[in-house]
Amino acid sequence: MLKQMEGSRAVAEAVALCRPEVICAYPISPQTHIVEALGEMVKEGVLAPCEFINVESEFAAMSVAIGSSAAGARTYTATASQGLLFMAEAVYNASGLGLPIVMTVANRAIGAPINIWNDHTDALSQRDSGWLQMFAETNQEALDLHIQAFRLAEELSLPIMVCMDGFILTHAYERVDMPTQEQVDAYLPRYEPRQVLDPTEPVSIGAMVGPEAFMEVRYLAHAKQMEALKLIPGYAAEFREVFGRESGGLVHTYKADDAETMIVAMGSVLGTIKDVVDEMRDAGHKVGVLGITLFRPFPIAQVRAALQGAQRVVVLEKSLAVGLGGILATNVRMALSALPIDVYTVVAGIGGRPITKRSLHALFRKAEKDDIDPVTFLDLNREVVEKQLARERAARRSGPAAEAILRDIGAQFGGIAAKVAQEAP
Repeated sequence: MLKQMEGSRAVAEAVALCRPEVICAYPISPQTHIVEALGEMVKEGVLAPCEFINVESEFAAMSVAIGSSAAGARTYTATASQGLLFMAEAVYNASGLGLPIVMTVANRAIGAPINIWNDHTDALSQRDSGWLQMFAETNQEALDLHIQAFRLAEELSLPIMVCMDGFILTHAYERVDMPTQEQVDAYLPRYEPRQVLDPTEPVSIGAMVGPEAFMEVRYLAHAKQMEALKLIPGYAAEFREVFGRESGGLVHTYKADDAETMIVAMGSVLGTIKDVVDEMRDAGHKVGVLGITLFRPFPIAQVRAALQGAQRVVVLEKSLAVGLGGILATNVRMALSALPIDVYTVVAGIGGRPITKRSLHALFRKAEKDDIDPVTFLDLNREVVEKQLARERAARRSGPAAEAILRDIGAQFGGIAAKVAQEAP
């Protein structure tokens, strides 16, 4: 059924259709609307049987999720940004124990300085935690990925993060095709846990493991993630048969068949990139797109196959590996390590900075000429950075950098505004 709704509400309704038995969460923007909607459904009896558990923190939310999943309940939670970092210890425990929890991460920047807007730093900080990670391009895909995530998590007995761009998707109203309960039931089997705490059959979950077995236990988690690479294409095909649309999978390409320059990205920015590529194609430029849906496990073979015909690859990513450059780009380089293809890292959209078509046009045209740095910071205001570095060289007590940069940018805008006012008739 086609509905016009907020992205958060769409995800909430999709999760409800998956018949979770325990939902636990602590509010943090921009995921709050998801769990608020689910809480309303539980309170009204629309989602039943289901226990909605209010907790005092994100760490408690993941701890409750671990307990409920270990007890054999289909379990869901959601978080973002600092909330994900607060639960980090328990995040590793959930994957290490092999518990099939599904969690929405409404991607948001991590402080300091304080910033509540979108980038991918939060989820990517946990990329090696043992959780599978999927990134949605649209609200429709976010909805669909949650349904697929429950199936995959429960088959592998591993937790999954479904990542959607905070505010850009979570708070955007779009038309989505909401499936029926019958469709979801036909796709998602009744939950049968691979391990469960049962008083009649006592077991220990989370035993002390020494050097003699720890590597084997950790390898098992790795082996299961590798198995996901085999399962996901089949699950996506089954999804298409039941729901009548393409969604999910490992990667997807756009106008890539004859592309000399390939742009790689994850999340909602793919929509803007595709618009720019359409315009460049109309002007005769051979540019294509590779969208990464599954980031962990990283689909090395599929990325290599999609990019091997290109002359160059530009990885546009909304995250920064401080001291290195790109997180996604590092993984792409690994996939292309045996091929003579230049890979450029472009850090963009950090802290919610707009990624405009104008900037992308200029970037991609320069990339076609191999006229960009190996690591490029899109629309970086170098003037204010250099000014702050000069202050720090001039005086030991140079003060807080973030506040100084804010003042400098304010002064820039003030100067521009004054000039415009003077030139106005």
